[in-house]
Amino acid sequence: MANKKPIVEMKNIEKHFGSVIALAGVSLDVYPGECHCLLGDNGAGKSTFIKALAGVHTPTRGEIYFDGKPMHFDNPRDPIIAGIATVYQDLAMIPLMSVARNFFMGNEPVRRVGPFQFFDHDRANRVTMEEMRKLGINLRGPDQAVGTLSGGERQTVAIARAVYFGAKVLILDEPTSALGVRQTSNVLATVDKVRKQGVAVVLITHSVRHALAVGDRFTVLNRGKTLGTALRGEITPEELQDMMAGGQSLAALEESLGGTI
Repeated sequence: MANKKPIVEMKNIEKHFGSVIALAGVSLDVYPGECHCLLGDNGAGKSTFIKALAGVHTPTRGEIYFDGKPMHFDNPRDPIIAGIATVYQDLAMIPLMSVARNFFMGNEPVRRVGPFQFFDHDRANRVTMEEMRKLGINLRGPDQAVGTLSGGERQTVAIARAVYFGAKVLILDEPTSALGVRQTSNVLATVDKVRKQGVAVVLITHSVRHALAVGDRFTVLNRGKTLGTALRGEITPEELQDMMAGGQSLAALEESLGGTI
């Protein structure tokens, strides 16, 4: 990455909610075509940090750069327009609607018949099937209800939708947290495919194993602060886990219990 420039830089981000300091100076950068994993236990500040990039929270202090330009996101629409897409755990889909309808929700293709406009079913169906196939999902048909898909397949719909509509940066908020082993494997394979298309991926997770499966770099948060960033191959799973858990305190507890943790 020495010859590349980061597409996103977040410098010394702070977020205060009244007297509560959720973020106390967190920094992160992400490059095109890499998967940068943001790790931390519950309460570490991962979600607050990412919501600052997604335009949900305005940072109290700090700077955000996108493609080298300073950005000020006042609402969630601003990052989307810039090319930053966030896929949250709830996915924002309607289970009873078809995959194609969910895929194009808010961006419906239309065809004209005289003075009238109609939803272009043929185009929506064709594009949906093509984009899902690119990511390894073969649907029964584009009219299949999203609610009949597995959790991993629904994640793939959301990811495919974001990439199709031009996302340069894809933020995935705990995409594997509620999935089984096979579905998790499918989602991580999807992340790998997207990264190879040149999209920058920020993967938020508390699973060291899942992060190491696809991550190029790893940043650990603890109590709203950055503990450090490491490249793949520079840090062991045990070291990552130890940083997330608080390091010395976990080691002391493990010793007191005779190494049973």
